[in-house]
Amino acid sequence: MSIEIKKDIYYVGAIDWHRRLFDELIPLPDGTTYNSYLIKDEKIVLIDTVDPTKENELVENLEEIGIHRIDYIIANHAEQDHSGSLPAIISRYKEAKILTNERCKEFLKDLLLIPDERFVTIKDKQEISIGHRKLKFFLTPWTHWPETMITYDMEDKILFTCDLFGSHLATSNIFSRDEKLYSAAKRYYAEIMMPFRNKIRDYISSIEKMDIEIIAPSHGPIYREPEFILNAYREWISDNVKNEVVIAYVSMHGSVEKAVSHLINELIKRGIEIKPFNLTKTDIGELAISLVDCATLIVASPTVLGGLHPAAMHAVYLVSLLRPKARHLYLVASYGWGSNVMKQLENMGIKLTGSLIIKGYPKEKDLHAIREMAEEIERKHSEL
Repeated sequence: MSIEIKKDIYYVGAIDWHRRLFDELIPLPDGTTYNSYLIKDEKIVLIDTVDPTKENELVENLEEIGIHRIDYIIANHAEQDHSGSLPAIISRYKEAKILTNERCKEFLKDLLLIPDERFVTIKDKQEISIGHRKLKFFLTPWTHWPETMITYDMEDKILFTCDLFGSHLATSNIFSRDEKLYSAAKRYYAEIMMPFRNKIRDYISSIEKMDIEIIAPSHGPIYREPEFILNAYREWISDNVKNEVVIAYVSMHGSVEKAVSHLINELIKRGIEIKPFNLTKTDIGELAISLVDCATLIVASPTVLGGLHPAAMHAVYLVSLLRPKARHLYLVASYGWGSNVMKQLENMGIKLTGSLIIKGYPKEKDLHAIREMAEEIERKHSEL
């Protein structure tokens, strides 16, 4: 499927309707797309490629619009869902040069074994003429790898942002603005971009100074109203949090579930929105989305051989990687014969606002301590 976005500018990517896991880690409930774009000018320019599983579709799309040569292939990012078809494309279009930055070039040589002579490197804010159009490149390291960049078509006012502003959302309408898009983009931000929000804040400040009519990411729909996604990102990357508590828990024999249930009721009484996630059942992506705005995260777990339950450890590890802007982190744990969970978290560098360690099933004194925890959270949220 090739679609003309503007005169002589085409979407030539591929839709992956049935992919359900990304990087063997991230759930994809709505599939994804691999967006590749072609500009026809005096020079023929392909912007990013597609996942190698879809390279035949990319070739068919290029053939559909009569492309017999490519002068430049812009590699905004080296990760294989964007670059994986490069070997096939440069083998087919033997005159094509890969246009990218020095760091991305080295990544592509290592990951895909592409020879040095196929590259032309550019620097930050460098411009090149491809005919009546000029393309300008901006290095944007850590969105979300250290070599990423974005490409700006100055004539058509299109910003090709690769992963930035993307969404894992398979759709036949590449300009979709349906109700799923906001949540899909937020999920994508939470799972992939959230650790880099301070960097993204700087990049958005630069993007705001540009004259942009279209934002064309490498996953999900294209934005013909850039403010839709820019406004969403402004909210997500801000330091503002909401009067929300996320509770990520697992319970083996009912002790933790009793404590969590009591805590939920105490927090609801205090007008705090609660988002509970049973870690043995939840979609980890839904948990990630909830972390974008919440003021407080509570992890609740029984002990397994003295330590946190593996599902709780997985959640704590992901939180440490995603680095949400939540102000407070609490632990509730239940143990039978022994617990070293506090030492375990200390060794991970996890700093807690507060904790409650319960021996066995919650007793009256434990329920009182839970009520005190809810009161403390209420006080802290009143200071937001």
